[in-house]
Amino acid sequence: MTAATNEIHLQGITWNHTRGLLPMVASAQRFEELHPGVRISWDKRSLQEFADQPLAELGAQYDLLVIDHPWAGFAAGSGVLMAMEDVVPPAFLADQVANSVGVSYESYRYGDRQWALPIDAATPVASWRPDLLERAGAAVPGTWEELIALARRGLVIMPGIPQDTIMNFYMMCERPGSDLFASKEIVVSDNVGIEALERMRELASLQPRAIFEWNPIAVYEAMTRGDDFAYCPFAYGYSNYSREGYARAVLHFGDVVSLDGVPLRTTLGGTGLAVSSDCKHLDLAGQYAELVAGSEYQRTQFVENGGQPGHRAAWTDPENDRRTHDYFKNTLPCLDRAYLRPRYPGSLAFQDRDGGGVPIREFMMSGGDPHAVMETLNRMYRESRGGGS
Repeated sequence: MTAATNEIHLQGITWNHTRGLLPMVASAQRFEELHPGVRISWDKRSLQEFADQPLAELGAQYDLLVIDHPWAGFAAGSGVLMAMEDVVPPAFLADQVANSVGVSYESYRYGDRQWALPIDAATPVASWRPDLLERAGAAVPGTWEELIALARRGLVIMPGIPQDTIMNFYMMCERPGSDLFASKEIVVSDNVGIEALERMRELASLQPRAIFEWNPIAVYEAMTRGDDFAYCPFAYGYSNYSREGYARAVLHFGDVVSLDGVPLRTTLGGTGLAVSSDCKHLDLAGQYAELVAGSEYQRTQFVENGGQPGHRAAWTDPENDRRTHDYFKNTLPCLDRAYLRPRYPGSLAFQDRDGGGVPIREFMMSGGDPHAVMETLNRMYRESRGGGS
């Protein structure tokens, strides 16, 4: 509290992109107008820092935190965050459960407590430039084989940094009958993992080496700033690029390809709004959380200010599809079947930029022995569990 003005000041931290920052700033402005004497300010951090920066460090500095759901396990055991049951009313949480996009709500639940509200929902989806596909006489691929054929024409790119690589590895392993993360000793059986590695290497070999330095934003910028690439098979969706006036060219988004007749199951992302256990104004933090995550704001102002909402009412709203060339309707099936990755307390060590994506990416870039890659992944996985749950 500022002594000179008696103003209550809540500080928040989010991530540095139109989608991550602008809807939070807009919601803070509106909350201030509705609550004179309260100020909410939002700082931003890079996408890399969003994945890597320790939650305990942020919780000591900020009242409000936009977080990634793999932090849920750490939050449950550390006391850094308030359980949302202690911040917002039960009826509000019940609405959040009933209107989750896929397992977005569940992704922030750990130890039978809710550690954040899903304000943003995302998973890797397909995207394309309709004009470039038409120019090339090509169609949006529907199968893995069609994707490879399009890639052989030099029209395909995808993100290849370690974090996205490991998320796509999960996708390639999460097949019918898969044992992905069924054991505390191995990530997945060798036959499933090796097939996934070899398919990923084949696809990557048909793309520019630059992709191994690109995250989804870099891919979308390459697709919209230039005219060399017409299709991305899977990258975390950004509805901003489907909106007129946001980029030089408009991208269309939709579901990913099928493999052996079954649509691929991509790995859930998105963000949640959490409250620090050090917050001195929990009543106001809770009221603000209700505004941002509530159905009406999510369906209207959150989307209008560049956000990609987490409430189902926003994903089924015709006006939001009109703004985005049907982004929400066309990608919702992919969101609804998205895979919920592990969230045990040490899971981030396995999934961060120095984790399991590194040997996978190296194999995609340079080849080698896939059995050795699996041995490395299994060792890293066991180390990340450290005997924990």
